[in-house]
Amino acid sequence: MIRILPVLLLAFLSLQLIGQKTIVHCGGLIDGVSNERMEKVSVVISGKTIAAISKGFIQPEDGDQLIDLSDHTVMPGLMDMHVHIESEYSKGSYINRYNMDPADVAFRAAHYAKTTLMAGFTTVRDLGGSGVNVSLREAIKRGLATGPRIYTSCKAIAITGGHGDPTNGAKTGIFDFPGPEKGVADGPDECRKAVRQQVKNGADLIKITATGGVLSVARDGFRPQFSEEEIEAIISTAKDFGISVAAHAHGDEGMRRAVAAGITSIEHGTLMTEETIALMKKMGTWYVPTISAGKAVADSALVRGYFPPLVTPKALSIGPQIQSTFGRAYRAGVKIAFGTDAGVFPHGKNAKEFVYMTEEGMSAMEAIQSATMNGAQLLGVAENLGSIEKGKLADLVAVRGNPLDDISILMDMAFVMKEGTVYKNE
Repeated sequence: MIRILPVLLLAFLSLQLIGQKTIVHCGGLIDGVSNERMEKVSVVISGKTIAAISKGFIQPEDGDQLIDLSDHTVMPGLMDMHVHIESEYSKGSYINRYNMDPADVAFRAAHYAKTTLMAGFTTVRDLGGSGVNVSLREAIKRGLATGPRIYTSCKAIAITGGHGDPTNGAKTGIFDFPGPEKGVADGPDECRKAVRQQVKNGADLIKITATGGVLSVARDGFRPQFSEEEIEAIISTAKDFGISVAAHAHGDEGMRRAVAAGITSIEHGTLMTEETIALMKKMGTWYVPTISAGKAVADSALVRGYFPPLVTPKALSIGPQIQSTFGRAYRAGVKIAFGTDAGVFPHGKNAKEFVYMTEEGMSAMEAIQSATMNGAQLLGVAENLGSIEKGKLADLVAVRGNPLDDISILMDMAFVMKEGTVYKNE
C-alpha cells in the first residue's frame, strides 16, 4: 500500500495539471475569420490548443492562469510566407559563402528565428537556404531552439548559371560544378531528380527560380530560366510527394509558364502583365508580393559599393516596381498571402509589409487576414492554424491599441504565444 500511494499521488497531480487552463482576456479580438473586430472576449486555452472562446471576461477557476490583455488587440499568430531564415544581407554579405562554416550559419539562423518569433510571426515559409533551415526546423520542434514554426523548401532549384546557382560569381575551381543534388538542374530528368533530392533532404515544399533575380551575381533579373517541360516535370514530381511548389519570378514569361503549369504560388511577381494576372485568377494561383524586399534592395543600391556591380542596376530597376504590381494584382482579385523576403532586409522588421500593402488600397483587416488565414490556406494547414477558433493550436499575438486604426502598431508586438507557451509578454 505504501508503494502504491506515491503512484496514486502522481496520477492525481497529473489530472490536476490537465484540468488547468489559461484564460486570456482580450480587449479586442481579430480572429482571422470574421471581418469585424470583437470587443471584450475571453480565449480559453488547454495545453497547446484553444478550448473555448467566450464573450466577456470570464473569471478563472482555482489553478487557472489569467493573462490580462484587456487593453490590447489579440490576433492569430502572424505568418510570413517568404523568408530566408539562415541569412541577412549587409554590405559585406557576398563574402560569407567563402568564410562561413555551416556552424556559423546555424548560430545566425537560430538568432534570426528568435527575432522573428518575438516580432509576432509564429509560422514562416523558408524559401531557400543551405539545408541548415531543415535542422533549425527540427530543433525548434524539439524545444532546442526558439523560433517560429518553419516550413522549408530546403534549397531552391535553379538552372545552371541562373538565379539560385550557388557558384555564380565565383572563381572557377573554388566550387564543384553543382548538379541536382545541389539544387541545380537542366532538363526534365535532372529537374525530377532535384525535387526528389530536396524531399530526401527534408523539404516541406519545393521552390524554383522561374526567372532571373535581383541579388544573384547573374546577367539579368527577369528572363525565363526554366522551359515549360522542366517546370511541368518539377510540379508533377512534387505532386507525387503531395507537396506544393513556389516560384520566384520577376519577369512575365517565366511567370506565365509557371502559372500555366500549375504552380502553387508566385513570389515577387514584379513584371506580371494583365494577362498573367487573369491566368492566376483562373488557375487559383497565390501571389506572395514581398514589397519590403523590393524597397530594401532599391534603397541599398543607392549606397556605393553595397552590391556587386552586376546587382546594382537590377536592384534599382526591379525593386521599386513590386508595390505597384501588388496593387494591380490586389485590385484584380488575385489571392494574396503575406510574405516579405526577410533576410534581404533585417529579420524582425517583417510587419512593415502591412504598411506597404495598405498604401496600395488593401484594408487593414485584409492585410491581417493575408498573414493569418490566407497563409494557413497556402500552406495547407488551415485546420490547425491561421485563426483563433476552438480546437486550433493556441498561437496568439497582441498589440496595444487597434491595428485597424493604425496598422503600423503591428511593428511593436507586445505579446507572443505559440502552442500555448508564452514567449513574450510586455
